[in-house]
Amino acid sequence: MEPVMTQIAQAQELASSGDRAGARSAFEKVWEEISVAPDALHVVSLAHYMADVQDDPAQELCWDLRALDAADSLTDARAQEHHASLQVAGFYPSLHLNLAADYRKLGRDAEAVEHLTKAEASVGTLADDGYGRMIKDAIERLRAELIRDH
Repeated sequence: MEPVMTQIAQAQELASSGDRAGARSAFEKVWEEISVAPDALHVVSLAHYMADVQDDPAQELCWDLRALDAADSLTDARAQEHHASLQVAGFYPSLHLNLAADYRKLGRDAEAVEHLTKAEASVGTLADDGYGRMIKDAIERLRAELIRDH
């Protein structure tokens, strides 16, 4: 694995173990390194995970928007340099789901519905495996939540 992706994975391990502050700090260090000459794969990966360790929903939204912007400039060829199975289209269900959740937290339900609809429209790119089912289930839960509250 390339060094930057290794650093991102190590920071994500901190987040997974519950050390959100440590993960944030580690992600910030990597961000300083990669922001000089951004690589879309690095940016989408780091921003996607960095959003999850934010305490402020507005900051979470900023990071998730960065991830989406980076995905829009990422190519399958670049993603496959990291892992042969990756396709950029497979990133979008999770990216849009996260944005929908962010907007929901911020009380911006119209934007939440917009991104949730985009997430639903793109789930066909996901495999019928644990990850795919997790994303599909999360989309269904958020849709039910939005319907229930309106």
